Amino acid sequence: MIQRRTVIKASGALALGASPLQALAQTVTLPFDNGERPIAKYPQKRPMIRLTSRPPQLETPFAVFNENVITPNDAFFVRYHLANIPFDDIDPDTWTVEIKGKVDKPVKLKLADLKRMPSVEFVAVNQCSGNSRAFSNPRVAGGQSGNGAMGNARWKGVPLKAVLDRAGVQAGARQIAYSGFDGPVIDKTPKFVKALDIDHARDGEVMIAYQMNGADLPVLNGFPVRMIVPGWYGTYWMKHLNEITVLDKDYDGFWMKSAYRIPDTENGSIEPGTAPKATVPINRFNVRSFITSVADGAKVKAGATTLKGIAFNGGSGIKSVAVSTDGGKSWTDAKLGQDLGKYSFREWTLPVNLAAGEHVLQVRATGNDGKTQPDKAGWNPAGYMRNVIESTRVTAA
Repeated sequence: MIQRRTVIKASGALALGASPLQALAQTVTLPFDNGERPIAKYPQKRPMIRLTSRPPQLETPFAVFNENVITPNDAFFVRYHLANIPFDDIDPDTWTVEIKGKVDKPVKLKLADLKRMPSVEFVAVNQCSGNSRAFSNPRVAGGQSGNGAMGNARWKGVPLKAVLDRAGVQAGARQIAYSGFDGPVIDKTPKFVKALDIDHARDGEVMIAYQMNGADLPVLNGFPVRMIVPGWYGTYWMKHLNEITVLDKDYDGFWMKSAYRIPDTENGSIEPGTAPKATVPINRFNVRSFITSVADGAKVKAGATTLKGIAFNGGSGIKSVAVSTDGGKSWTDAKLGQDLGKYSFREWTLPVNLAAGEHVLQVRATGNDGKTQPDKAGWNPAGYMRNVIESTRVTAA
């Protein structure tokens, strides 16, 4: 407990704008204009790409995704919206999640109470809505992340349905609104609150998680508990979850009514420079895939080599992955790796023979729902939901 509190206090200092525990004299340049980023070491984390320090936003170095299909806790990306994060006040022995509103019996559950309930466990990707935003063309406002604002972990916890059933959801309930421990620095900033339809909240898959890859959640990833909404973007995965309100109407707070909305079009896209006619809250992932074994601009040895990567989508699972070594002129099906579940990264591999010279490598995933990746990147004003067929340019010699 003393050791954990020490970590929490150190993290709290960082969230308030102090320097990392270890300031690294190192930067990385991501492949877009103004892509230089510092490398920083935060509590419970290996060196990460720092986008902002207040609140902390840390991107996973992309090479991590080639190490293992499961993203290690110390390399998992970090995204906060609000800078007032009172880490010093997080005590797992006294922490509670309050369930209130349109319920028969409002309850406050301690962490120990949650751990005594029947648990579930599954592997799922958490991906920031703005993952890859910096590749938007034209560029858009917001956190300018590369492709590392995502991660894949094995989550363990209690189905949200069981917690809601314990409180007794009343007839006529429409949504839940829920929030965490972080808050705004100034009163005019709205508290970060998200909402789910009641049927979604009670589908048995949405989870209140207290473990990540077999260990306590890292402090910066939501300790002691966070909401897991598999297949949906990370804006719904509330960290430091402490309050759930059952509503008999749709929640209309800022973070649902105004923020995190996408054009109500196919793939959430519109023509650059135009405004959407209608918008909806961002929701389920679209299908994506990446080459992880070689970086864009790399020099590789000519001849036989094996390409490797990952693919995922919002919950139908991956049906196939195809790879091109000639810029999309021809495609070859890759071999899929172990299926860890419909919400997980799916590893793929393909032996290829690269002649001396330049090559444009591409990868395209198709889900079990039949949806595949487009040749051309979509665009929207917030830079959400990029899922274009990515190109990796290499020189073989």
